[in-house]
Amino acid sequence: MTLRAGTPTAAALQLTWLEGDIMAWQPGRGAYGGNLHATVVRALGASAGSTVGSLRVARLFLPDGPASVMCQRIDPTVLVALARSGSLDGAPSPSVAWFGAAARLADHLVRSGRFIAVIDADGDDWWQARWQPLRGDVEAVREPMAATMPAVVVGAERPDAAPDQREQVVAEVLDAFVDALARLALQYSGWRADLTDTRRGSSRAARQVARALGNHTPRFRPGADLDEATDAVAAAFEQVARRAEGEPVVHARLRLDLPDEVDQPWPLTLELADVADAGRWCTALDVTTASPLALDLAGTERWMWRLEQALHAARQGLAQAAPWLADWLDHAGQGITLDEAAATIAAVDELAEVGVHLLSPARLTRRRPGTRGTTRTADAAAGPAIEPSGRFGRSAIVDGEVVVDGTPIDEAALQRAAESATSLIDVGGRWVQIDRDDARRALENLAEHRRDHAELNALELLRLAAEFDTVDIPADTDDGSGTVLRADDGWAGQLLRGLPDDSLQEGREPDSFTATLRPYQRRGLGWLQFLHRLGLGGCLADDMGLGKTPTTLAHLAELPGPHLVVCPLSVVRNWQREAARFVPSMRVLVHHGGDRADAAELAELITRHDLVVTTYQVATRDVEVLGTVAWQCVVLDEAQAIKNPATLTAKAMRRLPAVQHLALTGTPVENRLAELWSILDTVTPGLLGNQQQFRRRFAVPIEREHDETATAALRQLTSPFLLRRTKADRSLVPDLPDKVEQIAWAPLTREQATMYQAVVDQLLADAEQASGMRRRGLVLAALTRLKQICNHPAHALGDGSRLAGRSGKLARFDELITDLHEAGEQALVFTQFREMGLLLQRHLFERFGQHTPFLHGGVPKAARDRMVDTFQAGTGQAGTGSPLLLVSLKAGGTGLNLTAASRVVHYDRWWNPAVEDQATDRAWRIGQQQAVFVHKLVCQGTIEERVDALINDKRTLANAVVGTTGETWLSELSTDELRDLVVLDHALRPI
Repeated sequence: MTLRAGTPTAAALQLTWLEGDIMAWQPGRGAYGGNLHATVVRALGASAGSTVGSLRVARLFLPDGPASVMCQRIDPTVLVALARSGSLDGAPSPSVAWFGAAARLADHLVRSGRFIAVIDADGDDWWQARWQPLRGDVEAVREPMAATMPAVVVGAERPDAAPDQREQVVAEVLDAFVDALARLALQYSGWRADLTDTRRGSSRAARQVARALGNHTPRFRPGADLDEATDAVAAAFEQVARRAEGEPVVHARLRLDLPDEVDQPWPLTLELADVADAGRWCTALDVTTASPLALDLAGTERWMWRLEQALHAARQGLAQAAPWLADWLDHAGQGITLDEAAATIAAVDELAEVGVHLLSPARLTRRRPGTRGTTRTADAAAGPAIEPSGRFGRSAIVDGEVVVDGTPIDEAALQRAAESATSLIDVGGRWVQIDRDDARRALENLAEHRRDHAELNALELLRLAAEFDTVDIPADTDDGSGTVLRADDGWAGQLLRGLPDDSLQEGREPDSFTATLRPYQRRGLGWLQFLHRLGLGGCLADDMGLGKTPTTLAHLAELPGPHLVVCPLSVVRNWQREAARFVPSMRVLVHHGGDRADAAELAELITRHDLVVTTYQVATRDVEVLGTVAWQCVVLDEAQAIKNPATLTAKAMRRLPAVQHLALTGTPVENRLAELWSILDTVTPGLLGNQQQFRRRFAVPIEREHDETATAALRQLTSPFLLRRTKADRSLVPDLPDKVEQIAWAPLTREQATMYQAVVDQLLADAEQASGMRRRGLVLAALTRLKQICNHPAHALGDGSRLAGRSGKLARFDELITDLHEAGEQALVFTQFREMGLLLQRHLFERFGQHTPFLHGGVPKAARDRMVDTFQAGTGQAGTGSPLLLVSLKAGGTGLNLTAASRVVHYDRWWNPAVEDQATDRAWRIGQQQAVFVHKLVCQGTIEERVDALINDKRTLANAVVGTTGETWLSELSTDELRDLVVLDHALRPI
């Protein structure tokens, strides 16, 4: 490298601008003479670690001849720091003093915020992002700084630098100082660009630019897929830079106005407008005449050339994108024809590509015609809901029409729009634009609608409604987009509006019903009666304890029989008792047991009874016999029993014929939306399509993608057939006492912790190696094992060993039971494990001397009934009896009325809030007079604690549709997620 410099007067330290770097050197030291680093430190007054830079040899041309000297790079930020501290005052040489002055100026500019970012291409596939001072500030100091610049500063490439070359060096030096200071400031502040959406190319490009602006290295390579996005980011920065310098930033636009008369030309004007303030604009004529409006837009006369340049570019772009406007461009001020106006509007995208925006009246923007259907009841007079053939007797007619902005379009005008060369048509006294393809499609849709949807039954009407974008929007709020189905005031309108609970008409209990229903139960009765009149089924999904059984009995009592109720064994007696209590005149037959009637006897017995009650197991076995009866109403109680459509039970229930099918359940969704499909497809066949269609349209978008549109569509489609009220709505049952839920924390014993850790270690090793169904099985088995260890070591080992003193959870359970005894209250104790229930039964006798009954799936019906009666009567507390009832969660979590309990203890968790709520509702239901306290035993620092927190977030799906999610999701967790879930908290391990 060759450097020509003026002859120094002394061997003082010199600073030279060399190829973008500040280089320090000392005359007369020879090629490697002296300690340059020490000289720099001593001369500048810097610390020994301040001048970190590369060494290089430079060739100098001095009067005595050329010489090679050692140079060292000086970081600009070091000079700025020294300039701030005054260390460069009285500098050892003019070149040091000059660079110190430049450093102070750059420091002032950065502190004042007078700098901007510049992004530009830097060779093939490379870009650079730099900070530089405002050009106006540089222009103000270029000449004086160049005049005071020592010759040695200029550099090797300019041995005899002219003034303009010196001024260029001034700009380069200030750029280098400002860029280095700005990067240092960003690094010290910890600044990061707030860009989270990296799916978009623009965001990814902006993130790369931001990273380059904050790093030491300004160069970056975005990659071919981001070149265009990076170019857009660079253009945006350029606009900011131009505006910061006071330069006008404008874009061109065409303004199209309506003609005064239909047959007059359409006014069209070319304008320039401020990019950031659309209210600052002027016409092309203003620019050519330099009017005050144009001068205001330019800012000063200095920048008028920018407006002229933008106007010239706009005219060239128009000639390219809209050649039909050539005559208009040559004769400024004249209007254009209707066809030219339509072509201009149609070319809005092409105009945008050449940088010209189109402004047209709001009613001239492109409109897409929509189809509007209006229902009217075809059978206004009362009549039978079901024809003898079983077809729906009630029907509705949907009248179709094409609308734009809620205004019907004359079909002849629409036909002209579909065939004409112009797409501008007069609709209701105003001009609108309709794409010809849209016009043709609207006409085809209208013809298809009239052909296929002239007269519909209720289910067909609802399926049609699901195809519309909007239902029941009045004409004055219709935005004209998509398809709209408007409902009349008849039954079709009620059905389409979804039958919200607060708008349901209350039904009236028949005279044979001996009680008075609550207002919300009467609304439920009215809903059942409404659906029956239409020959439709439904799912009454009220919370447990809100009285679904009496509401259903009031509905059945007014209908001719026979009716069939299918329910779990634990609920059979409840139906007997409730029927005897509320409709004593109803003749009830229980079809159950080994001695139940055979086919011939059953057919004769049914003729002498109004209501037949049976279980799912019996109904499945006897479906051939039960399927021959013309049932008026089939009621499926605890309908979650048919949530899996592939089971024999679910298939059998679909084979039971009836005028109306009803499902009763507090949890129509426990794990997946497929369960909702199974239940509703039984009571309203075909409403949701087949399983594959339902999964594609609803289940996958809602469960995986949380699609709000699909969720709303499913809610709209199912709401007429799914009535759900919860006890959280205290307006329904204001006299229902409070329910207080609380976690009862328990530690692990050393024995439990050791066993727990061994299972965790094995689980994580297995989960890392296994995959697919084998992995899911291993995970679920390990999770069950961890639950058992948390319960008690004897539960996990199954060895019948000693119980006392080995389980922290059992010790906490004893504390709860002791408090309960002292308060004289009764409690339900739920466990999902039959083995744990037997261990608790044994422990309660050993610890408290109490014989505690245990209701599980192996208890015969008669014994179950005695347990319930004894507990409800409170007689079990006498002698060695117990105020507790142990209940298997699966066998006794539904259908039981156990309001004698004021406490509920969940010894172990099902990890499905819906199932736990069902169990709790055995006590917290209508008829309960005391506040109910729910204790959920959880072992600290274990999977139980973490899942307790997680399941509170798993209710979203259910709340959005109807139910909640289960625990199979745990088996799908990654190994890292499993580790976070199951690892034992070291802080809580026993010492």
